[in-house]
Amino acid sequence: MAQTSVNPLNGETIKEYPEHSVGEIEEKISASNKTFESWSKTGFSERSALMNKVADLLEERKEKLALLMSKEMGKILPEGRSEAEKCAWVCRYYAENAEQFLLDKPLKSDASKSYVSYQPLGVLLAIMPWNFPFWQVFRFAAPSLMAGNTALLKHASNVPGCALAIEELFRDAGFPESAFQTLLIGSGEVASVIADQRVKAVTLTGSTKAGKAVASTAGKHLKKCVLELGGSDPYVVLDDAPLEKTIEACVTSRLINAGQSCIAAKRFIVTEKNYDNFVQGMKNAMKGKAIGDPTDETTGIGPQARADLRDELHEQVKKSIEAGAQVMLGCEVPPGAGSFYPASILAGVKPGMPAFDEELFGPVAAIIKAKDKDDAIRLANQSVFGLGAAVFTANQAEGERIAREELQAGCCFVNDFVRSDPRLPFGGINESGFGRELSEWGIHEFVNIKTVYVK
Repeated sequence: MAQTSVNPLNGETIKEYPEHSVGEIEEKISASNKTFESWSKTGFSERSALMNKVADLLEERKEKLALLMSKEMGKILPEGRSEAEKCAWVCRYYAENAEQFLLDKPLKSDASKSYVSYQPLGVLLAIMPWNFPFWQVFRFAAPSLMAGNTALLKHASNVPGCALAIEELFRDAGFPESAFQTLLIGSGEVASVIADQRVKAVTLTGSTKAGKAVASTAGKHLKKCVLELGGSDPYVVLDDAPLEKTIEACVTSRLINAGQSCIAAKRFIVTEKNYDNFVQGMKNAMKGKAIGDPTDETTGIGPQARADLRDELHEQVKKSIEAGAQVMLGCEVPPGAGSFYPASILAGVKPGMPAFDEELFGPVAAIIKAKDKDDAIRLANQSVFGLGAAVFTANQAEGERIAREELQAGCCFVNDFVRSDPRLPFGGINESGFGRELSEWGIHEFVNIKTVYVK
């Protein structure tokens, strides 16, 4: 079997990569486990120096890496450069802060001395998606390696070039050869890797369906797991929201990465007072976003990562229209080569439609009318997901109250679009998964929080 890299711009094969055999998988797990014995005892100063070198390489190679992302999954070049820079940021963040995050924490007890010590677990498996092929990996790898663990990456099968480029970055930076390794394997091989007693934990970013499968396997073998899954993020627009800035933030969030983001704005829930103006404003802002070659600096929206994903998105759109949603912009598959889908708007979206109930993984805005603030919050929370949410209002204190107390999601923003930040914990609830990445909370997910009691 082989993993094939296909350019979504034209459907042409870039390269085929042979998948690793059962024997090669065993060699890589064994090597990772062996490397853990020494890497876990390496001092923070050495780990930090190597992680900072990775950051340097990411910045030096960002043009090359951005082009690779464009070729393999259709990301426009400016977003690819930004992704490489963000990966460098998370590397430097943990290089600087990991030691402090993992200091022993004294606790009072009946002992003469008692404290919590944070110790690495061992070999970790990361199962990562194609939409942010570098960032999703680095937000796992930077804290995990700085904590003293070693890592195995099972990347999405349509971005094998990105997977191997990440492995090369760690190797070129001077990390032990088997501290970070890519497994070129299909989904059918994942369960056996999770089951291996040398693999101590697993993290997955991907669909809810994939997350449930991995969680089931991990649970069967009593392995810790962290899951960052799908989302249908609601953006609540209240009566007093400053519309111009609100629309700007909403359009930016909806169209990042051609709409292929778990935390992109998906459902725009607008109170009656602003509804018509919001719909028209979104239409005016989105209609100028041209689709095209992601390597052309003037392109606003690149192709969807694969043709089958584009077709699934269009089916959801068509079913929503059949159920009564109104087409305000786009919503048609353009002719010609490439897995393109235009910036699109569905208005009059209601519960029961795919555009409300499901995740639309593409540049389609679903606009929903709410009677008032309370109705808007109710509609926002009427979802199986719970990754991100945002509220827009001129009353900052009330927006903060709604974000803190009312919206049911792991990341709630006020007057801005939801995004991940190395300094802030990131993750969801409900069918958006569990566990946290980034910040201090992220590095604590894959360590043994060990109680030490001295009489």
